[in-house]
Amino acid sequence: MRLKIVQDALKEKNITFEFTEEDGCGSLDFLFRGLKFHVWEYQDGIWGAETNVFEAGRSEDIEGDYEEIIAREIRSWPDMIA
Repeated sequence: MRLKIVQDALKEKNITFEFTEEDGCGSLDFLFRGLKFHVWEYQDGIWGAETNVFEAGRSEDIEGDYEEIIAREIRSWPDMIA
């Protein structure tokens, strides 16, 4: 299973998500406060993920320790009511 750290952060926040895996890369799609978010992993010589968790209307590529960076942002969001 890919993107486990990000999945764990979403679970901690009670955010429902859809996970798929294709060609060894993980993909997460979810809603938070009515906005659509995604984390789409890629491997293009270097591992990374395209995401819009930092700004809902704009995607950006995160490389390096991308799972920890994205999970930290998600954990900073307000809690969802269970």
